[in-house]
Amino acid sequence: MPITVKIGEAKTHLSELLCKVEAGEDVIIARGQEPIAKLTRIRREGDVRAAIDEIRAARAGLPKTTPDEILAWRDEGRRF
Repeated sequence: MPITVKIGEAKTHLSELLCKVEAGEDVIIARGQEPIAKLTRIRREGDVRAAIDEIRAARAGLPKTTPDEILAWRDEGRRF
């Protein structure tokens, strides 16, 4: 989930916001209530650590996948 900050706050805390972007978070910059820009990490080819961190962030708060679910996904569409 992206962080939303106003322009003045973004100017004051740019270094900290860029650290958050490097960690995989997106930052929306707004003028008042209107979003006008998005800071997002530039993906580098072969940046495996960043990809793993993004997957972990996306999975945070979701229920754990059970072994039965994994087997069901594996077998989906198979004919026995």
